[in-house]
Amino acid sequence: MLKIAIPAVAALGLIAFAARSQATDADAHVGLAPMGWHLSQEGSLAKLAYGVANSDQLALMMTCEPGQARATVYGDVQPASRRLIKASMSAAIDPLSGGMVDETRISVRDPAMQQLARSGKLAVTAEAGQFELSATPDERRLIGDFFAYCGSDRV
Repeated sequence: MLKIAIPAVAALGLIAFAARSQATDADAHVGLAPMGWHLSQEGSLAKLAYGVANSDQLALMMTCEPGQARATVYGDVQPASRRLIKASMSAAIDPLSGGMVDETRISVRDPAMQQLARSGKLAVTAEAGQFELSATPDERRLIGDFFAYCGSDRV
């Protein structure tokens, strides 16, 4: 009886350990949400953001009012354009990050922004250097909606 019980208990222990390890690995992968382009609207303000959906984890957010043809840009990542205009000169604190608010403005007709509208790719700069943010076909439709909203009087 003891010859059967000891291997059975050992096997159950290994199965339990393996199941717990797999659950831990699965939880770790679930916590790593992918970043992408997201469009939302708050009142008359359209918001196009690159980050994790439904979270405060954003690398870049652009906002615009209908027909303004100029976007306000927030975030650690900024479009790679010489025409970017620094808009915030105050020492305001960002309520989400607790850091300083870094606000710039850019025309939606800027070549970098037009590249985003045409190809779904935006060249950006950050502390780590220069790189490119890309959009999926579904995200490209959202980007097109953002540019249509910013550049015209329609919703």
